Amino acid sequence: MIRHLLAIGFILACGLLKAQERLLMRPVPDCDFAHFSSNRIVYPSGDSALMERFFQKMDSVVFRGQGNVSIMHIGGSHVQAGMFTQQFRDDLMSISPNLMGGQYFVFPFKAGGTNNPTHFTTCSTGQWTYCRNSVYRDTDKRMGLAGAALTTNDPEASISIVSRSRKPNPYTPSFDFNKVTLIGFSETQNVVPLVSYDSTVIVGVHDEWKSTYTFHLDDFTDSICILFDSVPGEFTLTGVLLENGLPGISLHGVGVNGASVPSYLRCNDFERDLQLIRPDLIIFSIGINDAADQDFGKEYFKRNYDELIQIVRRVNPDCALLFVTNNDSFKRLKGRKKRYEVNPNGKIVEDAFMEMGKKYDAAVWDQFEIMGGLKSMLEWEKAGLAQKDKVHFTYDGYKLLGDLLYNALIEKYITHVKLNATR
Repeated sequence: MIRHLLAIGFILACGLLKAQERLLMRPVPDCDFAHFSSNRIVYPSGDSALMERFFQKMDSVVFRGQGNVSIMHIGGSHVQAGMFTQQFRDDLMSISPNLMGGQYFVFPFKAGGTNNPTHFTTCSTGQWTYCRNSVYRDTDKRMGLAGAALTTNDPEASISIVSRSRKPNPYTPSFDFNKVTLIGFSETQNVVPLVSYDSTVIVGVHDEWKSTYTFHLDDFTDSICILFDSVPGEFTLTGVLLENGLPGISLHGVGVNGASVPSYLRCNDFERDLQLIRPDLIIFSIGINDAADQDFGKEYFKRNYDELIQIVRRVNPDCALLFVTNNDSFKRLKGRKKRYEVNPNGKIVEDAFMEMGKKYDAAVWDQFEIMGGLKSMLEWEKAGLAQKDKVHFTYDGYKLLGDLLYNALIEKYITHVKLNATR
């Protein structure tokens, strides 16, 4: 009965959208160069069963406050920057109070001298060596889900992680947690990581097969410091999972600058680590770096995705897939600093995602078409929504993309709620 009343309230709210353009949907600007009328999620195969199963899990969280929904957004620099993912997360959290879920997968990129996502902050001491899956050498460390690794042999090294965003949003308060899982290893087995919080230092439980150190905290906190014992040796950190055991929506951003599909396939521990968050929905935004390759080919691109999807299917056969087509982009002409040419592969990638959507009964969000198609990046740049490199977006541009993706997903969810409320 309570669920029925909540569903009625949700549907009534949906009914107000068309008249007042508020409440659940996020407002977007009027850009005549874009195709915002095409902002929708499509099912190329006509089969939406996996997405419906995901929406049913959403029902339990939204209407009953029970269970957990795990979403992973994976890609390259668009995702590592964090702004796109964070806006999408903020929008989801605005649906209903207390939706912040029980898990938070992070990687402290800043310690490696590269840009940190915007939804949490980090700082470090000591010397760290950084490697990422998009620039891989035989001497690089084993990597997992995060697609990156940080290594230190400095006994004074430390990393602090704070789950608060630098730009606070009322919909996404700080993520308080009482369990920390460090993913990493000491090849000599003599370096042990410790976790410090509120002046308390604790030792974790080591699982050698999973390469994890699990720390159970006595209290909830939003910040920790990772440090090490004073024994000489080397330790490699490949990910951090923060948890609080509460119901809600968990949205994990996994992105590495320059990453392509093969970049993640070369991460030996990707499948093992994916089991820690076992996503119910994966938003695939990998493709912009694949398409920038001089030898890019559609069939090779699809074969690589086939291999990645098989990994996902082994971890969770019921995981819903949402493909995000590439944004329009340009390539810089060799030897010409300020001269660019349009990258025609954006259209080819769009076709590839539609074909994979049909093959895997997956959903597709056609970012390429929504932007305005080929050469539309020039208009986004003129509007202050894209950067001068004609590949990346500005803060406002990423925020707009997050709102558009949310609107497309929530529109499908509203349809799901209405259909199920009448049954």
